[in-house]
Amino acid sequence: MKPQERSMLQVMNETIREEMARDDKVIYMGECVVGSAMGMTTGLYQQFGPNRVIETGLVENTMVAAGIGLAQQGYRPIIDPMMADFLTPAYAAMTLAGKNRFMHGGKIDLPMVILTTMGGYLGLGAEHSGCPESQVMHIPGIKLVVPSSIVDARGLLKTAIRDNNPVCYYFHKRLMREKGPVTMDEDGAIPFGVADIKRAGTDVTVVATGYMVSLCQNVAAKLAEKGISVEIVDPRTLVPLDIETIIQSVKKTSRAVVVDEDYITCGVGGEIAMQIMERAFDYLDGPVKRIGAKGWVPATGVEKYVLPQPQEIADAITSLVRADRVVVDAGIGKMSLYKTD
Repeated sequence: MKPQERSMLQVMNETIREEMARDDKVIYMGECVVGSAMGMTTGLYQQFGPNRVIETGLVENTMVAAGIGLAQQGYRPIIDPMMADFLTPAYAAMTLAGKNRFMHGGKIDLPMVILTTMGGYLGLGAEHSGCPESQVMHIPGIKLVVPSSIVDARGLLKTAIRDNNPVCYYFHKRLMREKGPVTMDEDGAIPFGVADIKRAGTDVTVVATGYMVSLCQNVAAKLAEKGISVEIVDPRTLVPLDIETIIQSVKKTSRAVVVDEDYITCGVGGEIAMQIMERAFDYLDGPVKRIGAKGWVPATGVEKYVLPQPQEIADAITSLVRADRVVVDAGIGKMSLYKTD
């Protein structure tokens, strides 16, 4: 069948619907899931009923703990707290989820997905704009998915729902309503731990995650006009991390920039940069550059000073490749979170 134009939100809704129809053990539970505030669960309650689409209220720790219990009983809960920022009260339960299989000697499965939005650039305030990926990476036993494209969003979500381990699936709010072609009549499941080269290049490797992939693609297109060839590697999953694909790219280009919206301090960028240094130091022509959120909350009005910006990415790349600065016009457009398709 010919690929169809869909938004990421539509694709994820249809993918969840497919998996719930395929397996009656899949349950969707969380905040605003019946009314579907952002459109993620549109029509699910009407199709599958109150026993499989469950409104939990604003109780993040309780919903994750309930998910653990359901998973232990053979169900496959999808837990939706709306925004990754809201998971702070749930880290006790998340840590338990990560340890659970180890505590039982691997004799039980714990198939559950924590599915939620993350990210800024929408002026939603400090409490709605975080990218706390590295916090999940500090919890052994939990896998972490960060899709950057519509096709990846579908394929990785199928794999996450079918996995027998706890999975955090963090998708960026800026990408929710972006549209693109996707083939919906194929299964399309994408295995975890397989990075994707989103743009081939020869001068510098840029490792980017989530919405940062889009920013870097725009910057790379502008730099190509100036003769700078940028290769963009998207890990797609941070746990497990396909470091080998990243290293092979760095060995080819001899330069590396890591761009992630998590905080620079103790963040995703620092982890990936250090692994590059450990595994490919002899191939590097310069230090690994990191771009991430600065050490301040991304409050409304200061996001452009806290979160990564296109010019900042361009400056990091050109500082490794050539002496003169290239000014790019690859801005960030406006978008409404609650806009209907």
